[in-house]
Amino acid sequence: MNLADALTLLGGVSLFLFGMTLMGEGLKLVAGNRLEVILYKLSGTPLKGILLGSGVTAVIQSSSATSVMVVGFVNSGMMKVRQAISIIMGAIIGTSITGWIISLSDTSSGILSLLSTETLSAITAIAGIYLRLFSKRQSHHHIGDILLGFAVLMFGMKSMSSSVSGLRESEVFITLLTRFTNPLLGIIIGLVFTTVIQSASAAVGILQALASTGAITFEIALPIIMGIAIGASVPVLLSALGATTDGKRTAFSYLVVDVLGTVVFSAIFYSLNAFLHFSFMTESLRSVNIALVNTVFRVIVVALLLPCIPLIEKLVNFLFSDKNKVIDKELEDINRLEERFLSYPPLAVENIRIAINRMGELTEKNILDAFSLLRMGYTDEGFLEVERIEGIIDKYEDSIGTYITRLTGHEMPEDLNRPVAKYLHTLTDFERISDHALNIAESAREIREKNITFTPEALHELEVTMNALERIVHLTISSFIDNDTEKAYLVEPLEEVIDNLCERIKYNHVQRLAAGKCTILNGYIFNDLTGDFERIGDHCSNTAATQIEMEDGVFGLHSYTKEMKEGHSHNFLENFRFFSETFSL
Repeated sequence: MNLADALTLLGGVSLFLFGMTLMGEGLKLVAGNRLEVILYKLSGTPLKGILLGSGVTAVIQSSSATSVMVVGFVNSGMMKVRQAISIIMGAIIGTSITGWIISLSDTSSGILSLLSTETLSAITAIAGIYLRLFSKRQSHHHIGDILLGFAVLMFGMKSMSSSVSGLRESEVFITLLTRFTNPLLGIIIGLVFTTVIQSASAAVGILQALASTGAITFEIALPIIMGIAIGASVPVLLSALGATTDGKRTAFSYLVVDVLGTVVFSAIFYSLNAFLHFSFMTESLRSVNIALVNTVFRVIVVALLLPCIPLIEKLVNFLFSDKNKVIDKELEDINRLEERFLSYPPLAVENIRIAINRMGELTEKNILDAFSLLRMGYTDEGFLEVERIEGIIDKYEDSIGTYITRLTGHEMPEDLNRPVAKYLHTLTDFERISDHALNIAESAREIREKNITFTPEALHELEVTMNALERIVHLTISSFIDNDTEKAYLVEPLEEVIDNLCERIKYNHVQRLAAGKCTILNGYIFNDLTGDFERIGDHCSNTAATQIEMEDGVFGLHSYTKEMKEGHSHNFLENFRFFSETFSL
């Protein structure tokens, strides 16, 4: 091979890798917007896991990407190791689809010449560039990327094939290849090569290009294909750096499956060959034959190891013992906000939804716990619990807010922008409600420490207002979690009732002060409590307004509240009267 051929080969490899990446990213954006969510929701059995893993990998054109995604699932606690192993097995099969796409370059005769490399590349390139330049829809741009990626991939494949075509006459090359008939050497070559270029699909593609010389026999190809399969685990192993113990177990299971599969397959195949002397061992392979061998090998490996998933799980559990397992259940949903998922926006948004819903549930719990300190009497244990949950909610706000900020730096489908905006606006209101829960707990502690007592009238007023607040917090959180807009419409009339209650009890308190029934010290605590009550109602109103306006597709200055009150829409007056009667002093 001269210098010009060598440069052509390197250029062909570069175009091949770029085309495969461009096509895979386009496929992921067009067809895979919900694939990631489906992947972790619908993989309950090993067979489902294998089928889903195969399907997703066929779409995004990378077993490593699928496996890295699955490591993220396990790392965040969304998926069990055993469940992940079956998906990884499916990814091992799914990645072989690229070889079949590449094998189209073998089709160049008769009516099938319409599917030749040159024809396909020309047609897809023309269609791709048209969509990329002249279409205004983002989805059409992604389809254009798929077509252009395919054209570049096929052109790169053709360049590789043409650059090595002269090797069929090279005695040095033929002599070198004959050394690969040692299966162990072939496996090592495939392993090292795939480790260097970080892509099993590309490694198989280059092997298919070499097959055009006619010098690649089954005896040479099979060990290299086995080595390529093992080498594909390297990117996944690298992704586990910094992962949890279960994340490391999942990543290592990819290597275990490929190594065990290669060992078992080799033992069976070469033992049979020793007795039967397969005649096809010395037959030359074409590109399509390489694709077939690659797929058959992977399917057989998965079929052999499918019953062994529990044993593989035990092996990786043994290799990575879990000594520092996190027990704090309230923080589990923060772990869902995996950095690996930022490249898969639908999955990232789904996990933000789960995390912020948990934050809302904790917020409601903290309000109820704080009210309990006023009703049942202050305890140090109760105060510490409110303080602990408030700290956890602060962590949720910081983690979710940071995650959303990082997510917005990635391209997202249009239908995800609205929920992300809703979560970002609601985040602060949940955290502030919890702040007021802590303020109420501190007021309860002050009442206990200073031995403050309220009149029966004041206690009754506080109780009625707390009942109303419990109702509005529950309506707000449940309507948000259930995405129930009709329930959200009930929040604003109840918030008006709470404002009226707070104004009324402030007035009554001034009257008691004037009559000498209450002290100034009582007044300070009472005013602090009513201030916290009002602010809790305000934040509930903000949350409901955000939800309603986002559902209507218009986000402004809560214009719907003005329209409700002045236009009496959505049964505002009827609901206001109902809540006024329910929470009457």
